[in-house]
Amino acid sequence: MPSGGGPSSSLTPQVHWAQRHRELYLRVELSDAQDPDIRITDNVLHFKAQGHGAKGDNVYEFQIEFLEPVKPQPICKVTQRQLNITVKKQESHWWERLTKQEKRPLFLAPDFDRWLDESDAEMELKAKEEERINRINVENRIPKDPFRHLKRGYLFMYNLVQFLGFSWIFVNMTVRLFMLGKDSFFDTFHATSDMMYLCQTLAVMEIVNALIGLVRAPLVPILLQVFGRNFILFVVLGGVEEMQSKAVVFFVFYTWSLVEIFRYPFYMLSCIDIEWKVLTWIRYSIWIPLYPLGILAEAVTVIQAIPVFSSTGRFGLTLPSPLSFTIPFSLVLQLYLVALFLGPFVNFRHLYKQRKRHLGPKKRKTH
Repeated sequence: MPSGGGPSSSLTPQVHWAQRHRELYLRVELSDAQDPDIRITDNVLHFKAQGHGAKGDNVYEFQIEFLEPVKPQPICKVTQRQLNITVKKQESHWWERLTKQEKRPLFLAPDFDRWLDESDAEMELKAKEEERINRINVENRIPKDPFRHLKRGYLFMYNLVQFLGFSWIFVNMTVRLFMLGKDSFFDTFHATSDMMYLCQTLAVMEIVNALIGLVRAPLVPILLQVFGRNFILFVVLGGVEEMQSKAVVFFVFYTWSLVEIFRYPFYMLSCIDIEWKVLTWIRYSIWIPLYPLGILAEAVTVIQAIPVFSSTGRFGLTLPSPLSFTIPFSLVLQLYLVALFLGPFVNFRHLYKQRKRHLGPKKRKTH
């Protein structure tokens, strides 16, 4: 069998080639290729595949004996229209031709889409080397954080604990809803408040994390969410026992926990550089229905709390003489109710930008 060709009875596809100092590129014009057999033995590339070529749907094969030694591990990428084969040279330098035989095989032609002469290839090689050196220099200029793994470990554990806490609340409320029906609404606080207190107390650490630069996140949306929730939980619900048996507590806790059982695992996996596309989509989409519902539930809680605090006088502020009058806490609740419908626009804007960045169309590079 002559080098650079194949048996007279076989069909040979059209092959285009190009080179760089370190690699050889072969483009085989064979569409819908199936089960390609590509190997290099004794410095000879053996190719055989079923596909649609110039002679229709058939088996095509060829052999190429290279001019100089190559590494025996070809890399092949199969597309619907062609096969792209990359072969590494044993030594990095320019070849005067591809095959050992001086006469070029009839099926072999230059790949003008990738063709460069030696001087252009040297310039390309130099540009890549300069880019690599610049990247190394940039990386070396960035100081390495000796506590990086410790920080990521802390963030992973924090998000894991919060995920487990809110999952317990969500599962507890769901099971009780199926078992008790509407009756479960009225003792939600007594059944889950201890865990909710723990989770929302830990949530204060999110403010600390942003303040000390442990996470890159805008501080204002975090402050609004953490202080807003804690005001509802610790003051409005925890302040007077009459509020703890209200049915609205169920809807407040349920919307909070439903958001967090997706948010915390997303951040937890991000700490170890893992991304699940489904989880990413849910994390940046579930807030669209749940945040407005959560705000509505919190507003109903405040509205129901106003007459309760008015009648009990709890948390009222009595001013000293000569003023000598009391500012009822119900007035604070009325002001908070107004802020409750204005403040979320900051959070909504922040969440919309995050969703657009993570789920929006990627910008394509133009050449």
